[in-house]
Amino acid sequence: MAQKLLGEIMVQAKWITEDQLAKALKFQQQQGGLIGECLIKLRYASEEQVAQALGKQLGIPYASRENQILSPEKTQGLEKLIPEKFARDSAVVPLFIEDNTLAVAMTDPTNIITVDNLKLVSGMEITPFISTKAQILKVIDAFYSGQGSLIDTVLDKAGSGDGGGSDADVMTADGKLDLDKVIIGSSSGAQSIKLVNAIIKQAISERCSDIHLEKYDEKVALRFRIDGSLYERSAPQSDLFDAIISRVKILSKLDISERRLPQDGSFTIRFQNRNIETRVSICPTVFGEKLVMRLLDKGNVEFNVDKIGFEMRQKEDFLKAATAPHGLILLTGPTGSGKTTTLNAVLNTIKSPEINIMTLEDPVEVKMEGISQVQIRPQIGLTFASGLRSFLRQDPDVILVGETRDNETAEACLKAAMTGHLVLSTLHTNSALEAIPRLIDMEIEPYLLASTLLLVAAQRLVRVLCPECKVPYRPTPEELDQFSKESYLSPMPDLTRLTFYKPKGCPKCNNMGYKGRKAIYEVFFITEEMKRIVSKDADIPKLREAVAKSGAWDLRASGWRKVMTGVTSAEDMLSITMTEK
Repeated sequence: MAQKLLGEIMVQAKWITEDQLAKALKFQQQQGGLIGECLIKLRYASEEQVAQALGKQLGIPYASRENQILSPEKTQGLEKLIPEKFARDSAVVPLFIEDNTLAVAMTDPTNIITVDNLKLVSGMEITPFISTKAQILKVIDAFYSGQGSLIDTVLDKAGSGDGGGSDADVMTADGKLDLDKVIIGSSSGAQSIKLVNAIIKQAISERCSDIHLEKYDEKVALRFRIDGSLYERSAPQSDLFDAIISRVKILSKLDISERRLPQDGSFTIRFQNRNIETRVSICPTVFGEKLVMRLLDKGNVEFNVDKIGFEMRQKEDFLKAATAPHGLILLTGPTGSGKTTTLNAVLNTIKSPEINIMTLEDPVEVKMEGISQVQIRPQIGLTFASGLRSFLRQDPDVILVGETRDNETAEACLKAAMTGHLVLSTLHTNSALEAIPRLIDMEIEPYLLASTLLLVAAQRLVRVLCPECKVPYRPTPEELDQFSKESYLSPMPDLTRLTFYKPKGCPKCNNMGYKGRKAIYEVFFITEEMKRIVSKDADIPKLREAVAKSGAWDLRASGWRKVMTGVTSAEDMLSITMTEK
């Protein structure tokens, strides 16, 4: 019986249509490559669907974390049979040993050279499973000690329990956790203390922004958020979970006996001669408390308007508004999109001894010299609105209000902007222009807003492609079509010579393909025409037309510029932006 074609299998599975297959075959004739790769490039099918179809075609089982087959056995010494470097270079991961046969997940089981090399390295017969490269690399990160080496060192040296001991040697005189004094794997100190130190030290070394530790029915999960994505890491044993939570509570000066209510705290880490502020959130769940630690490393943040991601015109417009004597500047975007970093970079640029700058924040994430920063405390009546009213008696020139959440704060911001102060604030809206009707919904008079508003902006964060391993490629017809419609470039570059880049993965970026993030913006300086529209009806379509006339770009157009210059991939940019309807 003849083997079914891959495309035929995918059509029968209803993953693609006959029409899509025909287009993919035509694309294959023009560009070359395997039909599966063409379907993925054309975005007709996912990598997972192609892998499953290939598995059906070859009669090889499909392994994924969802079906729990892509889960290496940790007690068979697999990491010694297949070295980590070989696994990463070949995109393979060992799964288990049975009857002197090694089961291995790989992206291309038909690659005879890789299979032969696996036999030579392991000294065993190979049973192949098929999986996607993305999933294999994530499992490699979690399984091998290269990613969790500090944590694994402590776990490997774990004795019968939490062996007591003092933690005084890792604390500074002013109560900071001094990781420069920590020797991972030393025999002194309680096991929970050593694990917390190892987890934090490993997280900092991997440029992690958030540490997630949570308990389920039978296991503990540890994840690091790196460049916006969560990655699993080696987790401690269940019997150490409560001790780890208690240790973090002690560092954060929280109530270790309270396990029914959420708690928030903070502490400071001393590491490599820099201070890292750590915000702690503990929330009770059905299986126990969940811990999230946000690492605010000022040393890893660029407070420079030339380096955060502005295009030239966007920077000029923002600084033009930021150097105005009075008015209101609004920056929008979801939580964690870098709004605070952008506003701090702007304040860092305009600050001088002649200007009195004051900020109201919740919380103060980064302490900046030359700026008076105040953290709001609603429990004692210090809110954004009340703090802003008291600021007006402090003779400020520039005021930053961390977030405009309600009518009271919005009115206070507008009053301050109308009485000779420059006010910067943030809102949670999907686009810059949506900030205008949002304020009107907060009962701000449109004519007052029109006379006060200087600039509205929005931002998102895209992952930066690793410069060491990013791979150039010719954009697909669909990408070129989107680029030509949405980039607003004039003149339009020669599309036949256009090159985009995609991630690959190398040791420099921990095989993620990305390293760091940059912001993309839409920055709209308020023109006279926009003021007339705001004072009349604040109609969004009319505002978009006025923005288009001014030549400003939306988020998608700004993102295409980052793609064209090789800063990020089209896939990553498209995943975090939306087209304007």
